[in-house]
Amino acid sequence: MSVAHEHTGPWTLDDVLALPEDARQRVELVGGALMMSPAPGLRHQRVSYRLRDLLDQAAEEAGADVEVFEAINVIVPDGLLIPDLAVVDAAAAEEAGVAVSAHDVLAVVEIASPSTRVADRKLKPALYAAAGIAHYWRVELEPAPRLLPARLSNGTYVDQPSLLAGVVTRVDEPFAFELDPASLTRR
Repeated sequence: MSVAHEHTGPWTLDDVLALPEDARQRVELVGGALMMSPAPGLRHQRVSYRLRDLLDQAAEEAGADVEVFEAINVIVPDGLLIPDLAVVDAAAAEEAGVAVSAHDVLAVVEIASPSTRVADRKLKPALYAAAGIAHYWRVELEPAPRLLPARLSNGTYVDQPSLLAGVVTRVDEPFAFELDPASLTRR
């Protein structure tokens, strides 16, 4: 059960990082305000786990010196975000405590769900772009699974060709891998 926290004024990064862990919700910080979302559902978790596993294996095969994490704290200029997946420089991850700096993150992935769709489509891409994260990928589950990759260019994300369910597509950055988004949701 969530516990209400008495707080006056804008929240700071230290305030948020001092909150007790709560597996039922994610607490992010944007411009001094808390942004809370419920813990992801089972389908969302299945997609996250499978994509993390695929990215981790592809990074290893490519010899990329990175680690792939689920739901970690990423410090951005305007606060703290918790992407569903983050591809992080391995040396920086080794040194990190409870959060990593955005400049050590190569790519983030958000899996859109009913409670996060607006943030995942509008707010978070702008914050990740301002932080300089090179790749922003969004997984949409409805009407069929698809991966919408974008690459940072001149301070904004430029959409790359979408990966559609039923089609195996190769992605080359930040390291090569192939994916049929439909495989992320199957048992």
